[in-house]
Amino acid sequence: MEFFVSLLTLGSQQAMIFGGAVPYIPQYLQIRKTKDAEGFSTFVCFVLSLANILRILFWYGKRFELTLLFQSIVMIATMLVMLQLCVTTKRRKDTSERRLWHFKFRYFWNWSHFSDYVMCLLLVSVLGAAATWLLVRVPAYLEVLGFCSLFTEAMLGTPQLARNFRHKSTKGMSVGMVCCWLSGDSFKTVFFIVRSSPVQFAICGIIQIGVDILILLQVFVYRERSFVTLVTKSKEQNISNNYA
Repeated sequence: MEFFVSLLTLGSQQAMIFGGAVPYIPQYLQIRKTKDAEGFSTFVCFVLSLANILRILFWYGKRFELTLLFQSIVMIATMLVMLQLCVTTKRRKDTSERRLWHFKFRYFWNWSHFSDYVMCLLLVSVLGAAATWLLVRVPAYLEVLGFCSLFTEAMLGTPQLARNFRHKSTKGMSVGMVCCWLSGDSFKTVFFIVRSSPVQFAICGIIQIGVDILILLQVFVYRERSFVTLVTKSKEQNISNNYA
């Protein structure tokens, strides 16, 4: 019996470490197939990378399960892969130069070279590491760091939610990715509760589940709206043809 319990525990830990990367496989394949990255918000990569950098720094000051530390490392690597694909795909259509050192806010996280994104994340990591090293013995700093990490992660889906709302469309976004988000967030929330992780982790998971559901509702609402618009245009075209 103990063997099966150990096997189940190991399986759940592996799922936690690598499961977060799975939702991005459908989106990655869709971008590769369509040669179009406009439907995916790269700010998702920014939010998730920042959240996991902060989580690693939080782990340094207040140790928690190694599973969550390894998950953060895997997720940062996954976001870099997604960013590289998106930047390369967009460069085929837009050859304008937008660099990190131009220091223009409107270009933030919309640079034209992958190296700029890497440098930005490295800069955040170095500054965060320096601050954590200096303030690691200050309990208030660690609590704020942990809160910022979890709150940032909880906002993971909001860039995609905002992008869909702004364009009134979910075209180019992988529904499979969002479904995987929902299942993964549900699993990890249960994992946090069962493993008695700090309560902030469970709250983060619940917020993420709510955002995932809102994005799936957008798929339904905007698809219905697109269908109604298509039918209306078709009727108008038929009337125009009849009068002609």
